[in-house]
Amino acid sequence: MTFQNTREFAKQLDAQDALNHYQNEFIFPKVNDKRVIYFTGNSLGLQPKNTKAYVDEVMNDWAELAVEGHFYAQKPWWDYQERFAEPLSKIVGALPSEVTVMNTLTVNLHLLMVSFYQPKGKRYKIICEEKAFPSDQYMFQSQVHFHGYKPEDAIVEIKRREGEHNIRLEDVLAKIEEVGDELALVLIGGVNYYTGQVFDIKTITAAGQKAGAKVGWDLAHAAGNIKLELHDWNVDFAAWCSYKYMNSGPGNASGIFVHEKHHNDPDLPRFAGWWGHNKERRFKMEPNFDPVHGAGGWQISNLPVLSLAPYLASVEMFAEVGMDALIAKRDHITSYLEFILHEIDKEVKGNFEIITPSNPKERASQLSVFLHGEGRSLFDYLMKNGVITDWREPNVIRLAPVPLYCSYEDMYDFGQILKKGILGK
Repeated sequence: MTFQNTREFAKQLDAQDALNHYQNEFIFPKVNDKRVIYFTGNSLGLQPKNTKAYVDEVMNDWAELAVEGHFYAQKPWWDYQERFAEPLSKIVGALPSEVTVMNTLTVNLHLLMVSFYQPKGKRYKIICEEKAFPSDQYMFQSQVHFHGYKPEDAIVEIKRREGEHNIRLEDVLAKIEEVGDELALVLIGGVNYYTGQVFDIKTITAAGQKAGAKVGWDLAHAAGNIKLELHDWNVDFAAWCSYKYMNSGPGNASGIFVHEKHHNDPDLPRFAGWWGHNKERRFKMEPNFDPVHGAGGWQISNLPVLSLAPYLASVEMFAEVGMDALIAKRDHITSYLEFILHEIDKEVKGNFEIITPSNPKERASQLSVFLHGEGRSLFDYLMKNGVITDWREPNVIRLAPVPLYCSYEDMYDFGQILKKGILGK
């Protein structure tokens, strides 16, 4: 398709968009009494309008039933998390038994590392990507310290080549081969938070396991955003947050994946708690831990049902839409945003550099733009004029045209506001 930088063309694209009406299912902030253009769904998704009903249901059951809500609520609390298994399995490409929800993202990654980071002898090193999200970096450092190693010895970062913004797949594979029999774990972000680069999860997983390591993925920016086939790709474990592309609310519950090949391994260590204990015998208060079969056996504490309610509202919307439809629009609207950026760059004689890969297979719903010659004042102008975006030093803005609630006309309007912000200086 040949794109055009006109409002009429953008409206035409919206009219042809099968997902366009989902915008009406979300609540948008307003700036100057006008609905914002929201580009930060890669940080915190918008609130679906039906979320309140899911939370109110729990509140009403609590008020009317109190403790009996565990068994007699409209959606009984004691197995509330089981409602996620089917829809989440489709979002991440898993068997229903391989996924559950619990805790928050970094907590879950720590708990999964208890099981899957087992350094022994000379096999103790962790491979991660350079400039991983800081929480992952802190996690790696504390984990290797806990096991008695020094981070500078145990943590191996895959670096970008000089002058490049993204990590080459061949460099990942070469580093795995280089570390070889010293490698205990590969744990990488499925989508890099800064550049928006999508990693080849299938290929990297196979390479890490061939080297004798376990392979896990931080899918914070991937779940609900890219096509995942965690079971078929033989991924050992993964975790993700729910408040970015899945719109569950600030700091909300995390999902986990544990491949079924690990479900019956009695020698696999884990930190145990009563919500991971045999469901049918949980309330017998037995002294010895008998884990639930599947990912649910990694649960520890009674689930925070009030937090899960907004997440359930979201995953049911995802089940209705389907990942294939989301990804089709994601690719198209991201390409249109890329076109708009190039057009505005020419009109203002600017020097924008999109540091996200141009190959659609290596990117998802994010374009990170290096605004050479511009500064924080341009970001401030965008925010004051109804474009909610994200600033990262030194002068990068991250733009996430989330397919569920961003429109093509939003992309056109953003371009016009961006042009005014530059020319009006």
